[in-house]
Amino acid sequence: MKRQTLYASAIAASLAAASLAAPTAFAEEKTDFKVCWSIYVGWMPWGYLQDSGIMAKHAEKYGIDVEIVQINDYVESINQYTAGEYDGCSMTNMDALSIPAAGGVDTTALIIGDFSNGNDGIVLKEQETLAEIEGQNVNLVELSVSHYLLARALDSVELREADITVVNTSDADIVAAHTTPDVTAVVTWNPLLSEIEAMPGSNKVFDSSAIPGEIIDIMMVNTETLAANPDFGKALVGAWYELMSIMSQDDEAGIAARTAMAEASGTDLAGYDAQLATTQMFYDPADAVAFTNEEKLIDTMKFVAEFLFTHGILGEGADSPDFVGMAFPGGKTLGDTNNIKLRFDPSYMEMAAEGTL
Repeated sequence: MKRQTLYASAIAASLAAASLAAPTAFAEEKTDFKVCWSIYVGWMPWGYLQDSGIMAKHAEKYGIDVEIVQINDYVESINQYTAGEYDGCSMTNMDALSIPAAGGVDTTALIIGDFSNGNDGIVLKEQETLAEIEGQNVNLVELSVSHYLLARALDSVELREADITVVNTSDADIVAAHTTPDVTAVVTWNPLLSEIEAMPGSNKVFDSSAIPGEIIDIMMVNTETLAANPDFGKALVGAWYELMSIMSQDDEAGIAARTAMAEASGTDLAGYDAQLATTQMFYDPADAVAFTNEEKLIDTMKFVAEFLFTHGILGEGADSPDFVGMAFPGGKTLGDTNNIKLRFDPSYMEMAAEGTL
């Protein structure tokens, strides 16, 4: 019976993904899965899903096991996913394109969790305007969304990257780096951003609220694994939106959930709620579906692809911003249709919105 159910689910998932030109090669069916995440306000729910047993409950519903693993270094988490050590990983739209997709790993945006609306920012020491960044060393996670944010910020004050020097710094080290006298400019994300901004002499001079909807936080999964194991996608999505309905409330359960996430990220409830205030969370799956279906998403990814190509981050052999193909709802594509490696598929979120999981 389980095999028949899985087969029927696979057919339904294939039909739903047909407009995204899903690959015909499938990974093997399996029952044990692992996804990873790193510290960020919009990804703290993944740790809580593991600790609270919500993930286990939804996995058991489909007769599978899903382990959610925290990795302290953001880029390393993506690298491990790309290497096949995990079936899914929390990452941004840009990093999904530049690392797994550009590396040849066919990847699907399963859950659009939020977009940064002030959670990524640039901080200068003893200086109050962005233009004063000229000539400085700027510490950030190179080739990440921090790099993207910096480039967008520089454009706004008619500066170029040649006017500053990027210093690659792990997110695990950036707070400590900022405390040293030699570091005068950093770009990072919350909760690290809030911690740095609170230090004496620190001034936030630009943040992602100036470019809303461009830095998107997503649970990405391996496309072939998802196609062969649709129950994996259903369990993840079901667990995620159960927690979204809990944490979005100010009742006892909601406060308890957010407090646990706050403590896990090194802050308190007030601090975590402040971070959520600068995060456009999609608590309702229907809102995430609507965002995925918007034409603006295609425009954003075109802009991202052009940024990556211009900065030499789109992978070896990339001869244009169209090197990696992307698929969107309604059969729309961007880039090389013979090399589609990044897919925005709202079908599982639609199931959550319709209550059919």
